[in-house]
Amino acid sequence: MKKTVLVVEDDKYLREVLVEKLKKEGFDVIEAVDGEAGLASTAKKKPDIVVLDIILPLMNGFDYLEAKGKDTVIRDIPVIILSNLGQKEDVERGMKLGAKDYIVKAHFTPNDLIVKIQGLI
Repeated sequence: MKKTVLVVEDDKYLREVLVEKLKKEGFDVIEAVDGEAGLASTAKKKPDIVVLDIILPLMNGFDYLEAKGKDTVIRDIPVIILSNLGQKEDVERGMKLGAKDYIVKAHFTPNDLIVKIQGLI
């Protein structure tokens, strides 16, 4: 059975690149362009894993993680943060809020992300 990945990313180009790569690797993909839509999709579709940006409209990634963590139905769905925020404090905050991994956009390739996803699901 195909695994489902939710990509929560407001940058259209990056989101399209990620979606295309994930589909080529055999994943079903759900897209959201902001934190609120991402949280709603997480609750409704229950993906196997979430790839989450931090700087998002309406609800940022940290707020998404906080809200997700309070929902017993979805809180155990793993999240990989993919963000331009690379400061130690940001990484620590994301991990403390429940993310399983943190990737800085400047230091990643789509293949790196696939390897991390496969390692978590």
